[in-house]
Formats: sequence, structure tokens, C-alpha cells
Amino acid sequence: MTWTEIFGVFTKPLFQLGQTSISLATMIEFFVVIGIVVLLSRLVRYLLRTRVLAHTKLDVGQQYAIARIVSYLVLVLGLLIGVESVGINLSSLVVIAGALGVGIGLGLQNIVNDFVSGLIILAERPIQIGDRIDLGNNTVGKVVRIGARATHVLTNDNIMVIVPNSNFVTNRVVNWTHIDPRVRLRLAIGVGSGSDPHVVEKLLLEIANENPNVLKDPAPTVAFKEFGESSLNFELRVWAEDMAHRPGNLESQLNFAIWDKFKKNGIEIPFPQRGVHIDGAVRVEMKPGPS
Repeated sequence: MTWTEIFGVFTKPLFQLGQTSISLATMIEFFVVIGIVVLLSRLVRYLLRTRVLAHTKLDVGQQYAIARIVSYLVLVLGLLIGVESVGINLSSLVVIAGALGVGIGLGLQNIVNDFVSGLIILAERPIQIGDRIDLGNNTVGKVVRIGARATHVLTNDNIMVIVPNSNFVTNRVVNWTHIDPRVRLRLAIGVGSGSDPHVVEKLLLEIANENPNVLKDPAPTVAFKEFGESSLNFELRVWAEDMAHRPGNLESQLNFAIWDKFKKNGIEIPFPQRGVHIDGAVRVEMKPGPS
């Protein structure tokens, strides 16, 4: 086969797209352009985050959102320019738009919904990279990536949870660190009814102030909640920032310290008492079996 024949195979029209003839060469050129545009959009996003936005006063979430939106714009503009450059008339894409509309009607609603929700998240920023969120159903973790279709949430058990973006727009989401990274933790403590509540308050505040992960501003506080059946019930309230993504560790540290401090100072931590009452005896008569 000569070069002319090979060239003819690549340039031979395969089908019509509107008024544009599509050949094998046109398809190859189109996919090459798409690849270049995708790489360019990723390069722009990387350079924006590492070389430009990283030197500004914007937080990590704002940097990520701006870089993402700019990369999407580069991708769309690049595709439009690339389509025109390979000789495909944009007016011919009305056929593709119609086919896409049929596809959306047949089952792409969720994908489009997730993509639009991703744009809403990047624009309104109800969640950002680094936020600690609670989705319910014991799904609590740190936002590590906001993609075009889904958001990646890393739990404290090092499990990556992939959450469709539409969930953040339509469902209730608790964001622990959205505006202020500081969070308040509450620990319920019961002591023996004979304990001096003023001493208990003093010891709890000492424990909180001795922990390096507890913030001094706002200062820790102790609330005398109630007189229980067999205990005096208090609540230790502390603020933390560095431990916001690991509240269980801070609670454990404080609980150990409370146990040690109370034991040293003779403060009793009561256990619930359960009484068993027998109202009447049941007589059981044993009869010997046949010998």
C-alpha cells in the first residue's frame, strides 16, 4: 500500500456531522486536542495552587476552589477552540447536544446533578479542603478532595469515603471547622454525692489547663449539671483547635487525667447501683423418676 493510499484511508469521510465530514484523521486530531486541553487545564490548576495562590493570604479552601474553577474554564474554552481548529463547525454540535439531552433523560441526571453540585460547592464553599464534617451514619472525617463528581472524605480510621457532591447540596451536613477551626468538647463526669463540688470544679479546671491541646482562650469551664440519684453530675467544657480532627484522642487524654487526679484527691467516681428484689419464692418439687 502506497503512502497515497494510506493518506486516502485516513482522510476518507466516514460520516457527516451536520455539514462537516468526519474522517479518521479528524477523529485522531480531535482526541489529540482533547488530551492536550486536559493536560493544560491540570497544569494551570497545579501552577495556580503551587506558584501563585500559595503566596497569597487565601486559605487552602479558597486556593483550591479558585484553581478548580479556573481549570474548568480553561477546559471548556480549550475544547471549544480545539473543536473549531480541527474543522468541526460548532453549529454541527447541535446534533450532539440533542443526543446528550436524550442521554440525560435516560440516566445521566445524577452525573449532571453531581457536577453542578460540585460547581455550587466550589462557588459557595459550604465545605472546603481540610474541613471536618459529619454526614451522619457515623461518617465523620476530613475533606481531602473536592472533585467534579464526588468529594473524598478521610475518616480517622484512614478510610476514604467517596460522597457524591449532590449529597452536600440536598442533605444536612455538619461542618465542625467551617468558619472557625476551634471546636468545643464536652465531657460528662459524675462524682460521689459526698464530694465537695467546689473542689471538683477546681480539679477539673486544673486538668484542662494542664493539657497542652486545650486552648486557654476561650478558657475551660465547668458546669454543675444536676444532683443525680447517687452522684453529683458535672460537665467539663474545653476548646481545642489542633485536636479538632481527633476529638477522641483529646477526650481520652482528659479522662485519664481525671481518673488520676480524682484518685489522688480521694474523689469517688460512683458506679450505678442496681438492686435485685425477689417478691416471692417459687416452690419446685422434685419427684424421683421410675426405678
